Amino acid sequence: MIIKKTAAFLRRKSGLRLHEVKRSGESADEKISRMDSTGGKAMPIFDDPQTYRGILESLPVGLCVLNLEKKVVLWSDGAERITGRRRHEVLGHSCIGEALLYCDQQDCEWCTEDCPSALAMRTSQPIEALGFVHHRAGHEIPVRAFAVPVRNGHGSIVGAVEVFADLKAVLPEQQQSAHPAGSVDELTGLDNRVMMQARLREALVTFNEMRVPFSVLRFRVEGLDRFHSAFGPDAVSSLLRVIARTLEATLWKTDFVGRWSDDEFLAILNSCRQEVLPVVRERLRRVLASSGIEWWGERRSLPISVAQASVQPDDTLEILLERVQQSLQRTSLGVSKQGSEGGSRS
Repeated sequence: MIIKKTAAFLRRKSGLRLHEVKRSGESADEKISRMDSTGGKAMPIFDDPQTYRGILESLPVGLCVLNLEKKVVLWSDGAERITGRRRHEVLGHSCIGEALLYCDQQDCEWCTEDCPSALAMRTSQPIEALGFVHHRAGHEIPVRAFAVPVRNGHGSIVGAVEVFADLKAVLPEQQQSAHPAGSVDELTGLDNRVMMQARLREALVTFNEMRVPFSVLRFRVEGLDRFHSAFGPDAVSSLLRVIARTLEATLWKTDFVGRWSDDEFLAILNSCRQEVLPVVRERLRRVLASSGIEWWGERRSLPISVAQASVQPDDTLEILLERVQQSLQRTSLGVSKQGSEGGSRS
């Protein structure tokens, strides 16, 4: 029954229409059949729950069904593909744990009474939200989530179904086509420093000619040398790739992000004005704070300093980068002080 109700919800959301033939004296719940195109024989294929399961598995979105205890009872192929988490890692586990962990745009953990599924069960209403899902590899993926309550035959709520879609599923192909030869950082797959400098010059020209604003964020991974000494080069590479993937997934498609140095990344935020830059910076900082890797049986991460600057009239590349550098020095000093007080580990 829960699978049939889930399929009905998805038909309404996606516009999917199953061919249904209602015969005289039959209710829709008792018999849903279609005619065999070759022999005219009635085929009650939609009476079989496996048919509905097959429909759910074929959808290009992630699907999760929870019971009242918020334990996962269904985890679709799409959910595996988006999150990197296999069924056996998720089924029977509470979504409050690592099996299904969301955060919203302000980095509030969704796995509380305010998560979409909990809200749907509590309010008896459909819930839609934007947020991030933690991939098994450690990076964040932006998703749009829909949650609806599931009722039994007596009308009582017995769980919730949540559908989530990857908002940047087409990003890797677009980025690959946008990378000229010799412009890619080999470790992360992002633009390298030379390419990011070229993109900054282009943004400056556009600003001077058309006054299209942009802003710059520079990210420094603090303590990477100590991390290398403690866990080795492979751990460093894994962590940097996770940070790169998180930045890549969190920024808008019109933005650019690249590796600036061994322990730094740089992002160009097109059409981002100075007054909204602090909000964007804080959101990215919080999302990055939840990124990490599993290494030697524990979750490992490092604090990240985030510097900011917005383009100003008469800016040159050198002046803009110097302003970003000064911001980074102030921010990095603050993170270092926090670390000396025991709060640097994210």
